[in-house]
Amino acid sequence: MFRRKFWLSLALTVPVVVTSHMVMDWFGYSLDFPGMSLVGPVLGSVVFFYGGWPFLVGGVHEVRDRAPGMMLLISMAITVAYLASLATSFGAFDLDFWWELAALVTIMLLGHWQEMKAIGQAQGALSALAALLPDDAERVADDGQVQQVTVADLRAGDLVLVRSGARVPADGRITDGEAEMDESMITGESRPVHRRVGDPVVAGTVATDSAVRVRVEAVGEDTALAGIQRLVAQAQASSGRAQMLADRFAALLFYVAMAAAVLTFAAWWAFGSLDDSVVRTVTVLVIACPHALGLAIPLVIALSTAVAAKAGILVKNRLALERMRTVDAVLFDKTGTLTRGAHTVTGVAAAPGHTEDDVLRLAAAVEADSEHPLARAIVAAATGRGPTSAATDFRSLTGRGVQANVDGTHYAVGGPALLGELDASVPPELTATSEGWSERGAAVLHLLRLDGGRAEVLGAIGLADEVRPEARQAIAELRRQGIDKIMMITGDARPVAEAVAADLGFRSGVDEVFAEVLPADKDKTVADLQARGLTVAMVGDGVNDAPALARADVGIAIGAGTDVAIESAGVVLASSDPRGVTGVIRLSKASYRKMLQNLGWAAGYNVVAIPLAAGVLAWAGLTLSPAVGAILMSASTIVVALNAQLLRRVQLAPDEG
Repeated sequence: MFRRKFWLSLALTVPVVVTSHMVMDWFGYSLDFPGMSLVGPVLGSVVFFYGGWPFLVGGVHEVRDRAPGMMLLISMAITVAYLASLATSFGAFDLDFWWELAALVTIMLLGHWQEMKAIGQAQGALSALAALLPDDAERVADDGQVQQVTVADLRAGDLVLVRSGARVPADGRITDGEAEMDESMITGESRPVHRRVGDPVVAGTVATDSAVRVRVEAVGEDTALAGIQRLVAQAQASSGRAQMLADRFAALLFYVAMAAAVLTFAAWWAFGSLDDSVVRTVTVLVIACPHALGLAIPLVIALSTAVAAKAGILVKNRLALERMRTVDAVLFDKTGTLTRGAHTVTGVAAAPGHTEDDVLRLAAAVEADSEHPLARAIVAAATGRGPTSAATDFRSLTGRGVQANVDGTHYAVGGPALLGELDASVPPELTATSEGWSERGAAVLHLLRLDGGRAEVLGAIGLADEVRPEARQAIAELRRQGIDKIMMITGDARPVAEAVAADLGFRSGVDEVFAEVLPADKDKTVADLQARGLTVAMVGDGVNDAPALARADVGIAIGAGTDVAIESAGVVLASSDPRGVTGVIRLSKASYRKMLQNLGWAAGYNVVAIPLAAGVLAWAGLTLSPAVGAILMSASTIVVALNAQLLRRVQLAPDEG
């Protein structure tokens, strides 16, 4: 709208300016044709009512809402200018003011057009997210036929085919095939993630190298992508302390501008002329228009949330983001945040006469048909080392382990209960290793060969919740950012927690570990830290940690790309990468710095510009016309917009180095 009104108003302003006697005197040319005296009043009136209408309506709304601000100031300025121009046409004043009015409205429209354009570009994050969803999907019917349907026609339970290079149309799980999935638009992770049968996939992600079949679990507003859109929209519409400060300043500026305008009018009328008083008054009202102030905070909010969303950081609460810059303690939940939340093989030990590879290969063969998470971890580890053997006669021993035949020999894999049942003794060479694993919190399974009534232990396998390599980088980066205390909280036993902390590089006597803490007591731990005077950011998975996330000064939820609607957190990391916490801190500091810079510029501009507009330096020959005032006002808006755009340079994505 502003763009359309600007171009038409500009086209009407040109003849008004060209036929102005003042402008002709400046540039030394002359024009004279029948009806020239009507060009200013007629076209100027059109510009005022057509181009100025949004400002007039906005001013009325601000009066009605009792919230004076930018629109009321603009509407007052152009109304005074119009009435002065109209009075001049009827001989009340000796002012050549129509060209000033037309130029003023046109420049105001240009400023608002650029403002709306800048905010629109920032809020384009929403439309960009919406564009990630394909329009159509390939639904697989019960008879195996593939049907082309719209995404809106999909329902939970449908089976869809996602071809290589195509986007996933809805949240679901892979039922057939495997592919490298590009999830960068959801998590900010640049590298493709390998997904296989049983793994979840998110709407909008791309199968980069092969086709998969996906069973739909969520569609429409229930998808992760829709959740991300809601969070981005919520963040861009939310207000923080800086925005409330700007709103109060805008209201204060209205009263300051009104007082300055009245004093200017009275002073110039008393000591100069009525013509000069009108010109100076209009200039004061024009130059006081808080364009820059009105743009200072909303544009930073829109840009910061858009930049964050591209990096997989979803800001739900502006106040949480603002507080992040003051955090001096970061409390991490262990499981699923600093660790992967799933067991992996951390060690293999073999009895004399056997090799570690043989132990892992045979154990994987026995566990191949088991659905237990530890079994899948063993199979995954063995597959990474080479081919595994096939097993037959698989049997699950509830609560004890599993057994099967491999190459004609009977084997079993299990824990202490199985050893006790089979009365099997562990070789001394394995005992010390197994005990060491157990002390560090690892689960220990043994491989046994069953021969008649005798059971021989061939080896042991240690499985633990693996520490994320990126967690070490996150902690190191937090220290570089000046975070005084880094802490970990977990329900695990103290030896397990201490082992993980040592692996992560926690500093003895500085960093803290809270072990054996029940989920219900985590928020009490946060409260205790706050009572010590610490500003606490809590990082957790948003499920058991919800009370602690809500209690913390800043709650940061690890979303894993699907759980993006955690109400208790102020910030959600769409990926499971804890390095995103450092990106939140950088974003908080950068956006707050831009807000203060913009507010400082907008306030300083008015402090200097209003007295100049009032004519305090007229004695030195320095005065400003309303049109020049409008140009300066628009220039201040451009400065604020360009400064906010520098937020795009902030590096939020994890440093792979």
